[in-house]
Amino acid sequence: MPWPFHRRPALDADHPDALADAHNRAVELGALGQYQQARELDEDTLARRRRVLGPDHPHTLATANNLAADLRGLGELEQARRLDEDTLARRRRALGDDHLGTAATAAALAGDYRTLGDFRRARELDELAFLSRRRVLGPDDIQTLESAHFLGTDLRALGEFQRARELDEDSLNRRRRILGDDHPDTLANAHNLAIDLRELGEHRRALALDEDTLARRRRILGDDHPKTLNSANNLAADLHALGDFARARDVDRDALDRRRRVLGDDHPGTIANARALADHLRALGDHAGATAVLTTFKLAPEAASNGA
Repeated sequence: MPWPFHRRPALDADHPDALADAHNRAVELGALGQYQQARELDEDTLARRRRVLGPDHPHTLATANNLAADLRGLGELEQARRLDEDTLARRRRALGDDHLGTAATAAALAGDYRTLGDFRRARELDELAFLSRRRVLGPDDIQTLESAHFLGTDLRALGEFQRARELDEDSLNRRRRILGDDHPDTLANAHNLAIDLRELGEHRRALALDEDTLARRRRILGDDHPKTLNSANNLAADLHALGDFARARDVDRDALDRRRRVLGDDHPGTIANARALADHLRALGDHAGATAVLTTFKLAPEAASNGA
C-alpha cells in the first residue's frame, strides 16, 4: 500500500517552516528572472525573519542576501550594495570570515562595486572571498575558481597585470584539468589570460592562446556568438601588437559585420570594434578608410583607441 500523503495544516505566516517555504519560493522566482515578484516576497520574508529570528540569525541573513540579488536583477544597484554591506558586516560578526555564507556575500558585494566602477573595493572583497573559499573548499573547487576569476578581473582593471596573469594562469590549469578544455569557464579563463599576456608584452603567447580560444568558441558557440566575437577582437589586438595590421584588419572587419547584425550599431562592443578597425586601417595608411568607419558610427577621430 502506498505511503499515505497528507497535506500539512496551514501554518501561520511567521512559522519557521512557512518562512522557509517563502524563502525558497523567492529563490525559484529569481531563478526564473521574475525579480519583482521575488523582491516582494523576499522583502516580506526578511521583515518577518528579522522580527521572529532577529537581524543576525543565519536564516535572516540568507534572505537579505537573496533580496540583494533581486535588487541587482532589477537594476537597483545602490540599494543592493547597501543591503550587501549590512549583510556582510553581520555575517562576518556572527559567522566569521571563513563561513561560506560570508564568502558568498563578499563576492556579491564585490560584484556590486565592480558594476559601480569601484575596482579597488571590489578587489578587497574578491580577495576576501577567494582566500576564504580556498581555505575552506580547496584550490580546485568551482567556487574558489570563480572567485579567482573575478579577482583577476579586478586586478586587470587596476593595471596589476602580473598578479592577474599569475592568478589566471593557475586557474586556467586547474579548470582545464577539472572541467576540460572546451568548458565555457575554461575558455573565459583563457580569454582573460591572453589579455594579461598582451598587456605584459607577451604578444606571441597571447596570439597562440587567442587563436585556440577563438577556434573552440567558433566550434562550440558559433561564429556570431558575442563571446566568439570577443575572442576575435582579442586576436586582432594581438595581431596589431605584432605589426600584422592587414590580418588584424580582416579579423576585426569580419567581427564588426557580425556585431552589427547581431548586436546593432549602438552596442558598446560594436563601437569598440569599430574603433579598433579604424586603428588597423590607419596603421596601414588607409586614413580615408579609418575616417569612413568612424563617421559611420558618429565617432570623432580622436576617440579612436588601440584594441577592442
